[in-house]
Amino acid sequence: MNVPTQPLKISRELLNIVQIMLGIFSAGMGIDGFLLSSNFIDGGVTGVSMLLSKVTGIPLSVWLPLVNLPFIALGYRQIGRAFAIRSVLAIAFLSLVLAVVPFPDVTSDLTLTAVFGGFFIGAGIGLAVRGGAVLDGTEIAALILSKHSHLFKVGDLILGFNIVLFLLAMTVLSVEQALYSILTYVAAAKTLDFVIYGVDELTAITIISEQNAAIRTSITETLGRGVTVYRGYGGKSGAEQNILYCVVTRLEIGRIKTLIRSIDPRAFVVVHALSSAEGGVIKQSNNH
Repeated sequence: MNVPTQPLKISRELLNIVQIMLGIFSAGMGIDGFLLSSNFIDGGVTGVSMLLSKVTGIPLSVWLPLVNLPFIALGYRQIGRAFAIRSVLAIAFLSLVLAVVPFPDVTSDLTLTAVFGGFFIGAGIGLAVRGGAVLDGTEIAALILSKHSHLFKVGDLILGFNIVLFLLAMTVLSVEQALYSILTYVAAAKTLDFVIYGVDELTAITIISEQNAAIRTSITETLGRGVTVYRGYGGKSGAEQNILYCVVTRLEIGRIKTLIRSIDPRAFVVVHALSSAEGGVIKQSNNH
């Protein structure tokens, strides 16, 4: 049966718009409802905009698009036309929301301000990313720079950028406010990861065991996961054996480790996070 593609595209785009709008108001709440009254900043381009607003007195709603738009323009070819347009509109609307929406000043407790300000900002940025836009151009800038330098990864550049930002913040704000701002950034980063990946964050597991056949059968039949089999050789012994590779969710890591240990307690197991995975037997299925 052929499913009409046009209604699916429209519903998908409507879902993207809803996620971006929720992200904008969440980020606005984090910035205006928590951080601004306590003179805290976030990391990334948003933090730069907040710091410039503190120094110059020009409203944050003006600095946000001014600082973000050059990064989106530079990344136009990397992120695509539709993504760039959505991002420009999202940042512009966030600036409008910050300028006109009277968010309540939620709490005067500094720790709560830092943690929940970061939470709302991270959730907002994550929802916008899920909707196909960005509210902060930091990752775009880091991606472009990393492609021109093989010495640094995207994560390294973002970390370095924020270290410099918070060191500068210590000279503009008080040391205490800068330290609370670091706490805000950590809370935002953790929330961002959770919103984008959720509890279903995918993890790759590599298994080397003499009982590989039994482990493979157990994984495919018990968990309903696909398993890729590599042929490998021991670096010291030279013995040939099968190496198993499978992708599971974060919640299944403990279960699959227990399964492996019940078959071979001496199995060598390597667990490493994945940024993304598509196709194959990723979702559980009853058809083995």
